[in-house]
Amino acid sequence: MKRITGLLAACMLALSIAQPITYADTKQSFSDESIYDLLVDRFNNGLGSNDIEVNARDPHAFNGGDFAGISNRLQHLLDMHFTMISVGPVFSTATYDGNQVLDYSEIEPHFGTKKEFTELIKELHDNKLKVMADFPLGNVSSDHVWASQLPTIPAEDGTIDWDLSKPKAQDQIISAAVQFVEDYKIDGIRLTHLEQADTEFLDKMINALKEMREGLYVITNEPSEAAFDSVPAEERSQAIQKSFVQVNPDSSALDIFTNEDADKLLQFDDLTGPRFTYEMVELRQFPPTRWKVATTAQFMLPGVPLVPYATEIAVNGKEAPESHPFFNFKTDMELHEWIGDLNTLRNDSETLRSGDFKILHNKDGFIVFERSSEKEKWIIAINNTSEVQSFEIDPSEIGEKKKLRGVLGQDLVKETKDNKFHIVLDRELAEVYIVEDDKGFNTPYLIASILVYVFFLAFLFSVIRKGRQRRRDEASKEEQAKE
Repeated sequence: MKRITGLLAACMLALSIAQPITYADTKQSFSDESIYDLLVDRFNNGLGSNDIEVNARDPHAFNGGDFAGISNRLQHLLDMHFTMISVGPVFSTATYDGNQVLDYSEIEPHFGTKKEFTELIKELHDNKLKVMADFPLGNVSSDHVWASQLPTIPAEDGTIDWDLSKPKAQDQIISAAVQFVEDYKIDGIRLTHLEQADTEFLDKMINALKEMREGLYVITNEPSEAAFDSVPAEERSQAIQKSFVQVNPDSSALDIFTNEDADKLLQFDDLTGPRFTYEMVELRQFPPTRWKVATTAQFMLPGVPLVPYATEIAVNGKEAPESHPFFNFKTDMELHEWIGDLNTLRNDSETLRSGDFKILHNKDGFIVFERSSEKEKWIIAINNTSEVQSFEIDPSEIGEKKKLRGVLGQDLVKETKDNKFHIVLDRELAEVYIVEDDKGFNTPYLIASILVYVFFLAFLFSVIRKGRQRRRDEASKEEQAKE
């Protein structure tokens, strides 16, 4: 039996190596990243010792999430294959979302200690995950420890902004951010609440941060002319939302995508406004199918995917705190594996991250586009309509003696007698095709497949034969006992 099991394993290995293999590049740039954006307080509660006046039933209060909770759910994050985890603001704060900062030099006690934050970062790094944190430049708490030391400007909801036109405020803010990066060795920092920050100050701050840590990403969640590594692709993100929030849409907005978008943040689900599920539910759409076609577009179009926490359970909500529920890990996670598959494809292909982009077809929710490079070519087809759709591709577009192998739904498209490639896709489905040489039968794969079935049948026959022999032996023993 051990011998048969070993042969089965060998055949399965032969099957895997018979398929084309791609390898991720070792040199990374921001266009190579994909980001999972979470709120520490709303992700997972790992320790009870830091649950100070926590009320999980009050959406406005601290709910108990902490650094230990992220660590406890590390496998959940790893299974989605993101390259970077954004933990939001982690400074001492008056609010659960971390935005009303009280002290840039202290970590929020509800989240954990400085040591626990350092340990979490190390654990994520050990598992090949980068870490990004937010640094709010404004809308901090009026009780901030610097409130009486620095010039301030009244802001909304009783918060304050720093008067960043004053050198003293500029220097102190930059110093705090640089110290934070030095202390915790994070890989990225996102500057938020830029209302009082002009381009000259932001560039000065970006340069200081990058001088502190080589390779540090400095990004923002707001439009800016400063030298950030990435800014939001707001029009592109809105185009995805508009094109996939319902079936049979006007998808012409997707025509604005170009090769120049590769390093811009692409995010259509938002922690600061209505969640994508809310928009589709308002239109009486079915969330799982909407999410699958939309995320396929997000991960395959030019841009850096940024996915807010609980997207994988299609969380609902119109505005905070309703849109910031405590993550329910017992909810069905159909999108968890789907996002992992899309990330795996993107991580393993430089072409899908930064290759040339060309739309081949875009009409009323049926979109076909190409990502290509000198190494490889992909065809992505997304049918966001209520009917089966088809699209013909001429061999001159993808090359002679080729085939299209679907990697999500395992579809296979070969050139037909009319000298065309016919992509046929069922309603509300997406497929990602790799263009490969069509060499006819894949002999190693065919032989390995046959061997798998042969050895499996041999295994079953052996088990059945041994079962029969055992029953005969038992019957014989019973007869001998009677005599």
